[in-house]
Amino acid sequence: MKQLLLDEHVPGLFRVQLQRREPGLSVRQVGHAGAPPRGTPDPDLLVWCERNDFVLVTNNRKRIPVHLADHVASGGRVPGILTVNLSASIGLVLEDLELLAVAAGEDELRDQITFVPLQ
Repeated sequence: MKQLLLDEHVPGLFRVQLQRREPGLSVRQVGHAGAPPRGTPDPDLLVWCERNDFVLVTNNRKRIPVHLADHVASGGRVPGILTVNLSASIGLVLEDLELLAVAAGEDELRDQITFVPLQ
């Protein structure tokens, strides 16, 4: 089971609902206890995710691909990045996040961006 770090721009409702649906899932959010503080730059979030083995959940579709490319080019690795479309159905996004967190193989998401919802 993957661990998820939600960036500060993903509504807290996602954290609450993911933990309700999947109590064994570790879900942290930027700005909360045990996670990086609010305002942490995206490149630093990727380093934190790498060190702590968390998949980043973000809605940053513009800058995060550049940050990921830079991170990997400098020898870094990340467990994965899930980019959510906050305009999509919350239920569908939650289902896909839960599916990816629970069912994705060990390295299935590594060093890549997966767009959610999957459809």
